Amino acid sequence: MKVTEKNKETSSPSQALNRQVMVSVSHVRKAFGPKVVLSDVDMSLHKGENLVVLGKSGQGKSVLVKCMVGLLMQDVGSLKVFGEEVKDLSEEGLRQLRIRTGFLFQHGALYDSMTVGQNLQFPLTRVLKLKDRTEIEQRVREVLEGVGLPESIDKMPSDLSGGMRKRIGLARTLILKPEIMLYDEPTTGLDPITSREISELMLQMQRKYQISSIIITHDMACAKITGDRLMVMNDGAFIAEGTYSELENSEDALVRSFFI
Repeated sequence: MKVTEKNKETSSPSQALNRQVMVSVSHVRKAFGPKVVLSDVDMSLHKGENLVVLGKSGQGKSVLVKCMVGLLMQDVGSLKVFGEEVKDLSEEGLRQLRIRTGFLFQHGALYDSMTVGQNLQFPLTRVLKLKDRTEIEQRVREVLEGVGLPESIDKMPSDLSGGMRKRIGLARTLILKPEIMLYDEPTTGLDPITSREISELMLQMQRKYQISSIIITHDMACAKITGDRLMVMNDGAFIAEGTYSELENSEDALVRSFFI
């Protein structure tokens, strides 16, 4: 069944507040030398929620999600994932966090020298250290079915379209069964039809696996399809949040400008 924008109106920020907090960010600041990228960030992500983050380029959106998995560390403030302060985690703690948190960045590439099946097996054998071939093959088949590409298992990445590579990239992340997904511009470079298909697939994966997701995007069609709640970032801090329809009708001209 096709997912429509109307289906998304069943969720609201007030409903999200009643759910478990998966990510909590309080007064986070991050600078690179004299350049302040995150000035005073407060936000939370709730269990099973899709949170869309909007903002012009260079506002610190990608820096924020990299702090969430310990690829960068904030200078000031608290950033907790699964209730634990990320900056205080040990190397093993960070490894476990990254297993539970999948991230699909804009230029997340597949290994060109490996088939699709081998690309999907790689995180299972290298990250989870699985050795049971039956379990590995079953998980590969399951995620390929999930993204609608079971026939691609023996293909090389060069044989796939851009949209298919995005689907396989998503499958490679989902194969570790993450509880949180961080998407950075997941539909960039795709035509409108393929972009919509990827957006709907993200929504289906959220519902199937009860994944909590943060979605950074400039694609407003993607935001409308996937977002339970939207937040707008400007000058390194969040300036507005609400549903798609609430922000589309905001009295703030900057907020409305994203919807034109």
